[in-house]
Amino acid sequence: MDVRFAPGRFEGLEHHFVLRVYFEDTDLSGVVYHANYLRFMERARSDMLALAGIDQRAAHEAGEGAYALREANIRYRAPARLGDELVVVSRLVRLRPAAVDIHQRVMRDVTIVAEAEIEAVFVAPSGRPRRQPAAWMERFEPLVFKGN
Repeated sequence: MDVRFAPGRFEGLEHHFVLRVYFEDTDLSGVVYHANYLRFMERARSDMLALAGIDQRAAHEAGEGAYALREANIRYRAPARLGDELVVVSRLVRLRPAAVDIHQRVMRDVTIVAEAEIEAVFVAPSGRPRRQPAAWMERFEPLVFKGN
């Protein structure tokens, strides 16, 4: 991803990704369909990685591997509706040699619409977990939230 076109930004250790709810994101009643929150969060994570200097596509094309979700625990708190402007706030909370844990909140103003705990594991082309590239670990380390 070319970071010149990344719609997100870092505010301190948190990554903020703004999006608008379109008709295609909603169900018949005009409320965001539950699975689309995971799509919103995925876009935010990809944007965050690009802004942190992580080139996922290059790693995949070089045969190094890619991230895969091992676990996603999501809580829905309030409905988002057609036309709403949302912000996905992402925070790295734990870094391990082969994985990263990310807390994500989907916000409408000050209201938490949904939040999730995500565990992304770096996997080899074979699908087996492997260590993340050392350069990625170096870029992530200063972004890990160490508070409450």
